[in-house]
Amino acid sequence: MDKLLKDGAKQLGINLTDLQIEQLLEYKNLLLEWNKKLNLTAITKEEEIITKHFLDSLSVGYAINLDQYKNLIDVGTGAGFPGLVLKIVYAHLNITLVDSLNKRILFLDTIIEKLGLKNIITIHGRAEDLAQKSEYREKFDICCPRAVSNLSTLSEYCLPFVHNNGYFIALKGQKLDDELKTATNAIKILGGEVENIVDIPIPFTDIVHKIAVIKKIKTTNKKYPRKAGEPSKAPL
Repeated sequence: MDKLLKDGAKQLGINLTDLQIEQLLEYKNLLLEWNKKLNLTAITKEEEIITKHFLDSLSVGYAINLDQYKNLIDVGTGAGFPGLVLKIVYAHLNITLVDSLNKRILFLDTIIEKLGLKNIITIHGRAEDLAQKSEYREKFDICCPRAVSNLSTLSEYCLPFVHNNGYFIALKGQKLDDELKTATNAIKILGGEVENIVDIPIPFTDIVHKIAVIKKIKTTNKKYPRKAGEPSKAPL
């Protein structure tokens, strides 16, 4: 497993240390253990956890140079992808993990404690509520969710967290081109601008991600995000 992880990361331009590999493998083991009772992931093969969760999460670092940034928020983090993986590999980052299910937060807190990670916090809550709070609104360099919402909805969840000149990094599949056609107006309304689209083959899989690198160029209007449920029911 360690060779798969090391070689895969190298293909993404990342040289993992022995400690990082050890921490990621412990994370994998705990994920499988907790998954028996909490259903955290449908992926249960060890090789696929490494490729489809860990290497997939590390593709963020291929799309944007994370060494240049400090504060990152992962909205709807689930079992910690990509935020917790990024914390292990990019130790300098201050990471905030947000999820609406408390059972996932308990799992993440356990991983953080077991691995002895610093400068990473978890928050139980919804993006629509948290983004309206002054302590979170426009406080982050990067927001990089790996969520299934369409890009219009995801932009409304995420861009309010990002300060001007920061980035919303949207990890998407091959549907990104179609989603961009309907999301361009929403991104503009929310203060963003598509700077780049990056195609990233995930090592040792047949998956080719498309990642939208969206720059925040102006302050988001205070009325966004709308109340819980509205961004998904009626995307901008």
